[in-house]
Amino acid sequence: MSTNDIRNKLATGAFVAVLVLSLPLIAGFFGRLHPVFDSFAHFRVHLAVLMAIAALPLLASAYRKEGGAALLLAVAAFATTSSSLGLGTVHAGGFQPKSDEQPTYKLLQLNLRYNNAEPNKVLSLIGRLRPDVVTLEEVSDMWKEKLALLSSAYPYSIICPYPNRVFGVAILSSRPMADGAQANCFERGSFAVAPVNFGGKTVEVAALHLGWPWPFEQSRQITAVAEPLSQLGGTALLAGDFNATPWSAATARVGKLGDLTMVPSVGPTWQSWRLPEFLRFAGLPIDQVFHKGDVIVNSAHTLEEAGSDHLPVLVEFSLKPTEKEQEAVTATVSAGKPGLPNG
Repeated sequence: MSTNDIRNKLATGAFVAVLVLSLPLIAGFFGRLHPVFDSFAHFRVHLAVLMAIAALPLLASAYRKEGGAALLLAVAAFATTSSSLGLGTVHAGGFQPKSDEQPTYKLLQLNLRYNNAEPNKVLSLIGRLRPDVVTLEEVSDMWKEKLALLSSAYPYSIICPYPNRVFGVAILSSRPMADGAQANCFERGSFAVAPVNFGGKTVEVAALHLGWPWPFEQSRQITAVAEPLSQLGGTALLAGDFNATPWSAATARVGKLGDLTMVPSVGPTWQSWRLPEFLRFAGLPIDQVFHKGDVIVNSAHTLEEAGSDHLPVLVEFSLKPTEKEQEAVTATVSAGKPGLPNG
């Protein structure tokens, strides 16, 4: 077989690969039509990168036009996800700087992993950070015993059992519940809502654990939590393991149902243990945080791993001042200004 024959076969193989990859990549943009398409959307980054790699050799073959078109499609598809792939602290327009006049609070979001072999890592992380509220997923029976050790620091908590005793959620709070209110569990323990009192202001903190995308139960589960999502109070924070990327139709659907705004993505949060350390960037950004009302998000970033295949996410936030608080701040600032000289 001649060198030209080998090159032609390689070019033909690359062309076939581009065609095959283009189908799920394009289908992912139609996730709103059916959950099967949305399943492809979650892997848009991976599909785009693979398509770009397959398209490169076509540029030096008889398929150069097709290769150029495939490369443009791959770059365009990747561009729709680029704002969601940052690692570490995210610097984005969705954040507002902290105010010296308003207290800052912390929310820690983490999928514990039901069989975490190093639970003390989680307890140590919480003890070191001392977040005001913690949203947790995969709260198995083992974790109920471990979380009980935090009861003195987080006396206002709710743990929602799941039928298979693996995928329940929990909300831990160092701050009391709002007067006359109580926390509740929904949809077989996969969704919890706790009205938390932050310095006299009520914020409904919610934790959600969605199942896997189609052909699994994710779409049905979103339908099942539609009512409690729509009934979230005017000021709320929702965090959880969505098993869905920020650009997916599933995530957009949750936000719409709750009239919520997504916190800018902190990058890949799920990272398979099978991946070597240098490939962890190839994980999926599936842990999401939403907010609405008087919540002002100041920052969000991932933390070091804590024995789970999900990275912890720390969100710092404050609350919009009431009219009386704003008037008091304005009066204080005015009082501090030097008087104008007499002319």
